[in-house]
Amino acid sequence: MPTESQNLLGTYLRDRRAKLDPATFGFSLNRRRTPGLRREEVAQRANVSATWYTWLEQGRGGAPSADVLDRIARAMMLTDVEREHIFLLGLGRPPEVRYEAGHGITPRLQRILDALDVCPAFIKTPTWDVVAWNAAAAAVLTDYARLAPEQRNIIRLIFRDSHVRARQDNWSNVARFVVAAFRADVARAGATNAVQGLVDDLCRQSPEFAAMWRDNDVRAHGDGTKTLHHPAIGPLQMEYSAFAVDGRPDLGMVVYNPLTRADADKIRTLLKAQRKGSR
Repeated sequence: MPTESQNLLGTYLRDRRAKLDPATFGFSLNRRRTPGLRREEVAQRANVSATWYTWLEQGRGGAPSADVLDRIARAMMLTDVEREHIFLLGLGRPPEVRYEAGHGITPRLQRILDALDVCPAFIKTPTWDVVAWNAAAAAVLTDYARLAPEQRNIIRLIFRDSHVRARQDNWSNVARFVVAAFRADVARAGATNAVQGLVDDLCRQSPEFAAMWRDNDVRAHGDGTKTLHHPAIGPLQMEYSAFAVDGRPDLGMVVYNPLTRADADKIRTLLKAQRKGSR
């Protein structure tokens, strides 16, 4: 007897197939009695037998392999969310991570950052490259606009930028936490190969990074509190939270919230002074 998950997978595949446009896949529209692709057309594109694919839709095919589900996802041009869904139905787990470098952010995401007036916030990739930020982040953390894109990497800044280092309340603890969270994010995203050059460079340039990297610690970025020592406004206490960006597994948002009204007023004063100085 088919299991409930097998029936759900079969129903989902059948419904998705019925919504596909044959012309998009290069198939003729002639002599079709029902909408969508035929089962044999999906099977042909996925390189599986038409009989086995029919059984799969009927809940009789047994548990498919990850490779077969991947081929079916490509054959039906499923989105990443749809691909994940058929893995959850067919295997009870999400697919293995496929790291792909992102392509910037949308104007809507930038507007969200800009709406966080006195809260420094930025968006980073799984390899911890900062790709977007707001005015408060530029004023309080780092003026990323003054850096070349390849230099806007949090790990590189923590270990190689003396100004960033000087602002940390306890640099050693911060650096150790950052390295452990970076390692976890990279592994989760399947981006180990993508950061190998950065890791090799930092191991050569920073004995401290090399020692921390060898420790193999992992941590979740999560949330917590942080004290920064800003050269213009003195100590700042903030709480931070990390968020996933829905629909963009290649991006994460980090928001720092002033811990007290006095801390928020300090940031307002800093932003006001910088706006006045830029006129």
